Amino acid sequence: MSREGAVSRSVPDFKLRPPAQPPHLLTRPRLLRRLDAATEPVVVVSAPAGAGKTVLLAEWSQGPAARGQCAWLSLDGYDNAPGRLWAGILRALRHVRPRLTVRPGGDEWTLDAWLEEILPGLVAGLGGAGPLTLILDGLESITDPDAVRSLADFLTRLPPGFRAVLSTRHVPGKPVPTLRARGLVAELDQHDLAFTPEEARAVLTALLGSAPAADTSGALYVATEGWAAGLCIMGRALARSPHQTDTERNVAHGRQAVAEYLATEVLFRLTTEQRRFLLRTSVLDELSTGPCQALAGDRAGVLLRELARTVRLLVPVAADPSAYRPHPALAALLSDVLGSEGPDTVPSLHRSAAQWYSRRGETTAAVRHWVLGGDEPSAVSTILGAWEKAISAGGGARVSRWLGLLPRRTVAADARLCVVAAMAALSEGTPETARRWLDVARLRQTGPETVGEGSTVSDAAAVARAVACWLEGEVRTADRLGASAVAGTMPLTSWRALACTARGAAALWASRYQEAEALLGEATRDAHAAGHSLALVRALGLRALCALLAGRHELARTLSDEALEAAAAAGLSVHFVSVSGYLGRAGLLLEEGRTEEAAAALADAEAALAGSPRTAHEPHIRALCHATRARLESARHNADAAREAREAAGRAASGCEPPGALRDLLDRAGEGAAVTPSAPGPQDLSLGERRVLRALCGPLTLREIAAELHVSHNTVKTQVRAIFRKLDAHDRSGAVARARACGVL
Repeated sequence: MSREGAVSRSVPDFKLRPPAQPPHLLTRPRLLRRLDAATEPVVVVSAPAGAGKTVLLAEWSQGPAARGQCAWLSLDGYDNAPGRLWAGILRALRHVRPRLTVRPGGDEWTLDAWLEEILPGLVAGLGGAGPLTLILDGLESITDPDAVRSLADFLTRLPPGFRAVLSTRHVPGKPVPTLRARGLVAELDQHDLAFTPEEARAVLTALLGSAPAADTSGALYVATEGWAAGLCIMGRALARSPHQTDTERNVAHGRQAVAEYLATEVLFRLTTEQRRFLLRTSVLDELSTGPCQALAGDRAGVLLRELARTVRLLVPVAADPSAYRPHPALAALLSDVLGSEGPDTVPSLHRSAAQWYSRRGETTAAVRHWVLGGDEPSAVSTILGAWEKAISAGGGARVSRWLGLLPRRTVAADARLCVVAAMAALSEGTPETARRWLDVARLRQTGPETVGEGSTVSDAAAVARAVACWLEGEVRTADRLGASAVAGTMPLTSWRALACTARGAAALWASRYQEAEALLGEATRDAHAAGHSLALVRALGLRALCALLAGRHELARTLSDEALEAAAAAGLSVHFVSVSGYLGRAGLLLEEGRTEEAAAALADAEAALAGSPRTAHEPHIRALCHATRARLESARHNADAAREAREAAGRAASGCEPPGALRDLLDRAGEGAAVTPSAPGPQDLSLGERRVLRALCGPLTLREIAAELHVSHNTVKTQVRAIFRKLDAHDRSGAVARARACGVL
């Protein structure tokens, strides 16, 4: 190409001016102000096809904010070579600066000539002649390496007073990252260009001739997510509906028109490999490398990154910036195209996705894809393999969602799933829902199937009924059902832990503290072994209350700390199972006169209760919470608040059976008295401490006791200090005498 050809090649006039504006132009002041306020030498407007880039820049270029003269060049595939690109740019610049001269030094356009003669001459010719803006619309058409490099050279050397505005469908590459790092580029993307709900309503009003109904406007906005082309196409379709009866048909025509637009402007511009990738992965809710590779092959990660950059209708997922979701309009098009490939194509892809999610333990996605793939047995198997771990961590709502993905008839026909649904309801604090599922389970023929670990369906249902009764305050029934359930469950399982907790709670509220401690101790052991955090936190919290009500304060302190530490570790600090631990700590702090610390612990308990349904906690616990509030307000000398709390406690306790220790505590709270600690008993001292106490009766030194018991000297010293504290003694002889007086020895 001759050197004059590179400069004077004919460029069509229509490429040198903005296209005509649409008849129903919506002026967008917020975006015009953004462009007005930009002081950077380079402005990039990047958004997908139909986002309104050209319309916006055309309006802005005609206004006073363009800052002096404005040159326009519409780019297309014909310009994808350095000679043709610069012929167009120079023609656009000369359109507003006729005296601009650039003299290439060689017979053909080369990078050497560009760097040595053309670029320096162009920069010099543009400098000092007043403000000038160059708008390049359609920059995604320029992919030739030399053309891209030459444009980058120019953009990094813009003379003062010159500004370049680039409009592109793709995420911009060279040299925008470099300019961004230097603070020399202002950017507007698809999120900026998306219509707001108010702007969308204004567009629809202009198209329809009157304001649309709120539900119509809202539905179209959700379907288009503010995408300008989709909104205008759908609005024009609605405008053809003079009567309500035509609306549905015209909306369908509008959807078809949107699909045709996307097929032309997006899908058919992709390579065969890219189209195949988008179609096969369209069954996914989110596009990330792992599941995409399972459906579209090893190059899926590369293709995803390419398409995320070039197809801006792949929207980043807020929770994971490396994952994307298709725009609703694009997703609808891909679904239609994929469905036409054969009846088994879509189910097969769903099953492949389900296998990948199952291997990763992502149960929600796995169950959804199994169901959509027509494989309900695999969906059921996935739920049965994952529900217990989820519920043990307080994920009852998550398990309910899994079951909700199955047809209701499938859940109701399987006794195992009915028990799972009941346990999910119990962990969410809705025992009445659990009872309904257990009634359905009882109608099903059950064989030797197990549910969870180590329990038959019938025994598991008995445990679930016991838990439901205990949550509703029917502790005698819970005790009876729990006793029968324990006999049918294996030790060291969560089922036995739950059954023992139900029985222990019944013994606690009947003031049978030693029995309650034994049962709740078993529950703690089994919950630990089964890794069931929900049962563990509950059992430890009830043990803390048991120790507190029995006057064993050191044990109550240890157990309440363990309960709340376990709750924090499992993310259950605001779950209603943590309330017992908070109340144990609050009661103990009140005993010690530490009023403000007790108030903080009680506030945590009340917050956990407030976040659960009214039926989510046994009335005994709610009554005890009010009673603790009454004691706190009495300690603060707030008589009115104390009286209100006592009345609330009485109302909560009215449905409790048996009242037992709770009634005694409420009576004392009504008198404003504290619970009087009982004398120390053997249960206050751990097994190791009792062994050391017996050794203190003899002549051995602490070091000799340590050798005799095969423990370290420091361990013995720690246990001796604990013995002195628990027995209110100051030396060995005092501790032994106190222990004998209290019957410990």
